[in-house]
Amino acid sequence: MSTVLVVDDDQKLLKMLQRTLSYEGLDVLTASNGEAALPLVSAHSPDLLIVDWMMPRMDGLSLIRALRSEENKTMVLMLTARDAVENRVEGLESGADDYLVKPFAPAELVARVHALLRRSEAGEEGKAVAYADVALDPATHEARRGGQLLTLTITEFNLLHLFLRHPRQVLDRSRILEEVWGYDFGGDDNVLEIYVGYLRKKLEAGGRPRLIQTVRGMGYVLREE
Repeated sequence: MSTVLVVDDDQKLLKMLQRTLSYEGLDVLTASNGEAALPLVSAHSPDLLIVDWMMPRMDGLSLIRALRSEENKTMVLMLTARDAVENRVEGLESGADDYLVKPFAPAELVARVHALLRRSEAGEEGKAVAYADVALDPATHEARRGGQLLTLTITEFNLLHLFLRHPRQVLDRSRILEEVWGYDFGGDDNVLEIYVGYLRKKLEAGGRPRLIQTVRGMGYVLREE
């Protein structure tokens, strides 16, 4: 489940966005200004920020600039009633990834949110990732635990890569099957359990503790016990 932080001082709009995005299966956090948003970004590392331009205490532009000055590359969708070309240019040059003018159709906002999340996910796929004592590098196609090289099949590698990109996040079976085996997957219903078993065996060799935990009725999560 991706996490979205919505920052807007209009409480009615904030509640509407929270409800709309929650219906899309997203975990939604809210803040009423940039100053309140900064600690939420630090604490929760959201996948996307939806930020209003005009807010008290710290406006959207100042929030984005503060994040970019700290090399925070979280995707940002800016919302504003300012529709002049120069306003759009200023917003994008300040570090926003997309710009949506108020009033807007909720369906368009949802489409833009999903597009930005896909861009964010694609950008993460090529980066080396690590959790606990497990590390994986897509560039070299190597995975290690405790510095020891793991011999993985392509499917096992892709499965571990997915878990490492979302540590401590419960991933349901359908999402794992879609991302590792493909949206049109129509194979054995037990294939996921089989490959999780293969991966666990290799990760737990030598008596190492289990990292891939089963969440009954939901799916799996990569976390330390």
